[in-house]
Amino acid sequence: MTDFSLIETLRWQPDEGFIRLRLHLARLSRSARRIGFPEPLDAAAKLEEALKDEKGQRRVRLTFDGQGCIDITTAPFAPLPPDAVWTLRISNTHLDSADKLLRIKTTRRSIYEAARAEFTQQQADEVILLNERQEVCEGTITSVFLDDGSGILRTPPISCGLLAGVLRTELICQRKARVGRITLEELHKGRLYVGNSLRGLIRATLQKD
Repeated sequence: MTDFSLIETLRWQPDEGFIRLRLHLARLSRSARRIGFPEPLDAAAKLEEALKDEKGQRRVRLTFDGQGCIDITTAPFAPLPPDAVWTLRISNTHLDSADKLLRIKTTRRSIYEAARAEFTQQQADEVILLNERQEVCEGTITSVFLDDGSGILRTPPISCGLLAGVLRTELICQRKARVGRITLEELHKGRLYVGNSLRGLIRATLQKD
């Protein structure tokens, strides 16, 4: 496994620093151990160094390869308005629930890029992928959450073939979300959200045509 790198995409704010930094670093270390990469011991220090002179909100991308090399790039970041509602579409591209590499965020993005390319930006803000059993997995850049009326959001289990998203982990730990399989039929009927650590939780609607 030397033809890809691990990725963490973080949000940095002047008044708060890195959002969910502990969870990002924990996932990076856990992923590195699982695939035999070195331990990313200096990731936190390099992140702090890269942002020491920044004044505005930034999107931060960290990559970590099998030789232990860390690369950090930043770009300006503009949060979504609080009342934003994203339009979702269902991809014809399917994920393989047996592919354990889907549980790790890497630079192997071709399947997600193929799904995203099925629709224009005008047709969909995000594209949702299913697995071979037609179970809901995730978006191309987000985790999926369903408000089923229980008072706690439901999000698909990792075993369906999806990434252990940092926002997803936080909401589960806070008992604001629980793990449970989601069918396509439920996705059409329920109140939907998608989200990631960069943008937070986003209200969404599924386009049915």
